Formats: sequence, C-alpha cells, structure tokens
Amino acid sequence: MKVLIADKVSPTCAEVLRREGFETEHRPGLAGDDLKAAVAEVAGLVVRSDTRVTEEVMAAAPGLKVVGRAGAGVDNIDVAAATRRGIVVMNAPGENTISAAEHTMSMILALARRIPAADRSMRAGRWERGAAFMGVELYGKTLGILGVGKVGREVAARARAFGMQILGFDPVLAPDAAARLGVTAVSFDEVIERADILTLHLPLTANTRHLVGRDQLARCRRGVRIVNVARGGVLDEAALVEAITSGHVAGAALDVFEREPPQGSPLLGLDAVVLTPHLGASTEEAQEKVAARIAEQIAAYLRDGTVTNAVNAEGIDPRLATALAPWRDLCERLGRLLSALGRGPFTEAALEYSGSVHEFPTRPLTASFLKGLLEGKLCDPVNPVNAMVLAREAGIRVQEARAGEPQDYTALVTATLRGPGGTRSAAGTLFGKRDPRLVRVDEFQLDAMPRGPMLIVSNDDRPGMVGRIGTILGDAQVNIAYMSLGRDRSGGRAIAVLNLDSPLPDGPQRAIAALGGVLWVERVTL
Repeated sequence: MKVLIADKVSPTCAEVLRREGFETEHRPGLAGDDLKAAVAEVAGLVVRSDTRVTEEVMAAAPGLKVVGRAGAGVDNIDVAAATRRGIVVMNAPGENTISAAEHTMSMILALARRIPAADRSMRAGRWERGAAFMGVELYGKTLGILGVGKVGREVAARARAFGMQILGFDPVLAPDAAARLGVTAVSFDEVIERADILTLHLPLTANTRHLVGRDQLARCRRGVRIVNVARGGVLDEAALVEAITSGHVAGAALDVFEREPPQGSPLLGLDAVVLTPHLGASTEEAQEKVAARIAEQIAAYLRDGTVTNAVNAEGIDPRLATALAPWRDLCERLGRLLSALGRGPFTEAALEYSGSVHEFPTRPLTASFLKGLLEGKLCDPVNPVNAMVLAREAGIRVQEARAGEPQDYTALVTATLRGPGGTRSAAGTLFGKRDPRLVRVDEFQLDAMPRGPMLIVSNDDRPGMVGRIGTILGDAQVNIAYMSLGRDRSGGRAIAVLNLDSPLPDGPQRAIAALGGVLWVERVTL
C-alpha cells in the first residue's frame, strides 16, 4: 500500500513507513488537480497544516483509508466528510508538549531579563548597563498557570527548579492531583490576583475568548508580566496594550495572536513586549516526534486495523455501530450539559446504565460522555479514544455501573459529577430508539430536548416566574422553541429547561438571574 506525504514533514515519517513495508511518496506543496491526481491510488495521506483535505480530494481517492495529521489540529481536514466515507482521521497530539513548555520558559526568562531589548541596543552600538535593562529574578516569584494540562504541568516542573511558587487554575484538575504536581490549585480569580507572572495554557473556545481581558488585567498585581504560548484570542490584545501603556502590566511575551500574522498590531511598537511567530512547536525534536508518531499510527491501522488518536473512529463492532450511535450522541450531550452546570474541579464522574442499554458495550458510551464533558476545557484535543486518559490525567475517577430496569423507561443513562463544589447529575433516554430526551436534572423530573441553544433556570416555585422569564426573552427577541418544567414539591424549588431559537445574549441572562426567586441560570448549547 502507498502513503502520500503531502506537506513538509520530517523525513522520519517516510523512513518509519518504509520500514513498516509501505511505499511512500513525499510531495509537499500539492494543491488542486495535482493533489487529486496524486491521491488517486493511495491508502494513506499525511498532512500538516498547509494541505486542505476536502471532500473533493477524498472523492478522488477511492482507496483512501486514513488521513494522518502530523500535529494536533485537524481544521484543514473535512472530518465529517471523512467519516461519511469511512476514512479514519488521526492526529498526533502531545508530541510538542516539551517544546511548548520550554518555549514558555524561554519567553518568561526573556521577559524577566529584557533580553530582546538589550540585544537590540547592543546591535545599535550602545552599551547600556544601568536602569534601562534592569530585570527581575524568578526566584521567590509567584507563577500563575491558567490551564494545568500537559504543557502547563511541564511549565510547572521547570518553574519549580527556579524556586518559584506555583498557583494553578484548571476547570477539571482535582486539588490532590495538582498537589502531586507541586501546584497549589486555586480559583481563577486568585491566580489572576496573586501572580507575579501569569502564563496561559488554555484552548480557544467561546468560553475562553478574551478570558483575560480588561477587568482581569485590572485585578492583577501592578507590575505583573503576561505570557501566552497557547492560543491567540484567550488574551484580549487591545486590553493588554492599554494595561502596558498605563504601566499596570510590566510587560508581555506572546507567541500566538488573535490575528496571525499580527500585521499593524500596536503590540509591535511596544518595547515591553517580546514577540515570536508561533514557534511553540518549532523544534527539531518536536517535528521528529510528530512525524514518527503519525507514521506509526498509520502503519498500525493499515496493517491490522489498530486505531490510535483518531478524531472520528474507534474500535466498535460494525454490527453495533448504527444502533449505538444515538446512545453515544445522548451521552455526549449529557457530558456537555454537566460541563456547563458543574462547578469544577470534578473528582468523580459516575455513569449508570439501566435497562435495554445493557445490550451495548458501555466503554464507548462513557468515552462519549467524557468527550462532551472535557472538550472546550482542555488544551489537548478530546475524542472518544483519548477521553478516558485525559480524565484520568485530570484526576477524575470514572465509574461505570449497570442497574436493573428503570421504573419509567425501557432504558436510561444517568450521569453524576462529584467534586469539592458539590454534586450535579442528569439522566437521559431515547424516544423511538433515536430521539434523545433529558428526563432528569439533579432531583427534578422533566421531559426536555437536549439540543441547540438552551437556557436552564432554577427558582423558587412561586406564581408568575415563568411569565417573567418569558417576558425578558421576548424583550430580547429570543424565541422559545420548547419548554419543560419540573419541581420538587409545590411551593418548593422548580426548574425550567427552555430550548431557544437563538443563543441568549449576556444581558437577558443577567436580567433573569436578578429576578427575585431565581436561584441560578445557565446557558448551554447541546
């Protein structure tokens, strides 16, 4: 079988594939008709970020079985089209962890000792040894890490060697797991307020965009230094420029930007800012590792069907796949729901399977739940293949149990999250074997559709509450598509789960939260 390497990938990739008995062709820079002609007879395709693997490209490759991304992101691959065609899409996440961590430490040191500015001064013929380039020591300083995933943990290990005190916030990292890493787990606000140096290691999602913005920078210690080697957009660059210009932030070191390249950005004119062009993974070792890893994974799949780090497939009996798919979808929706409702970090995730769902293997169902729970909270890509491992690394104990026949349903999946912040649970089932239904949230019984933009409101059970909520939504031009209500008892506590035709803006949500009798309000998209 033949594998085409269509981007600039380390020669190690072709060497490993040839050693495993595959024919290889390395042709970087292919596009359009040339690319379609080149894939006509291949079984495997290796790309990085330049080559776009579209449905049209895959249609030109009738024998294509696997596409491997020599790296983490798969934005340049039409994963949905690949799935429909039965093509496995693999990536090689985590192989740049050390490189990204070392680059972070390099940026911290360059920022603390003003090395780039001193270098520029020397090249201009000056010898300035006074206050112009006075630096600060790392020893004894407090490093705040937002996102204690793989890279964040390696940064913490290196910072300890410099004698730094390390605070960390991660929405899914349990305190005892953090302690084993030498990190004191604290709240997001406490990291912001206590850090001398703040480093970001979070994914860019709707929830993390501008997570560190004007308000957060204002709460930082005066003289704080900011480092971002994660994703552009997590940090509000306009707010950062203002904070540096005012003197509240002493400086910043950035490897990633909201727009890349950051042409015309005010950051380019600030001497207090160290800039590099997205070099976190740009080491010979990282590129060697991703090349070897993706070659090994492709060889294993083409040789014996072993699937590793796939973003769209796992080892499931094909005879069960069609019937299992709606249950996996339900479990993933339950995971996303509890991810929004839970007050992390979580220490335990418990899945209970009741009734006729017993006829299916529970492992893929639990993996789908964990995917929904963890995606958007981790820097690492999450899929059903690696979800269990990532949960374990985050200190989450995963439990599965089979129960007898549920009282009111032929089958039921109940998911429960436990942690220092309390316990949240939800249960779901299928109507007609395909239509997902949310039938319980915590202690409230209901009948809700877990799909699309949703608003969940818990309140005191008193007359007029639903009307007040509806009025606020109507004033905001947000239409209610479906609503389900539940309560623990008359005059006690109640819950309303509303499906909306469009996402709810911040203003109406705050207005609902401010209503007398409202206990909590959450938005979630399922």
